[in-house]
Amino acid sequence: MNPRVTLRAIKLLHTLIWALFAGCILAIPVFSYTGNLSVAAILCAVVAIEVLIIVFNQWHCPLTDIAAKYTSDRQDNFDIYLPVWLARYNKMIFGTLYFAGLFYTIFKWMR
Repeated sequence: MNPRVTLRAIKLLHTLIWALFAGCILAIPVFSYTGNLSVAAILCAVVAIEVLIIVFNQWHCPLTDIAAKYTSDRQDNFDIYLPVWLARYNKMIFGTLYFAGLFYTIFKWMR
């Protein structure tokens, strides 16, 4: 297969997976706020699995290593279709939102 086509496929897959997890993170406080704490807890658990994957893969997505085999580009967004600034600060932005949503869900659950 053509390396450029393969890289595009990896970037597309990575972007779709990122969108799924970003959506889960953004939905956690919404479900908590509306009282759907079971759904919020499931979303927290789903994202926790992704967090563990990233932690055990030296703080980056395993797809990054795969994409790196098909390009010498190492710009922050070489492996995903995101703006450079978002790819660069992705973990900080969505990590903060995830933990805020997680703590909000725990707070709502305890009430």
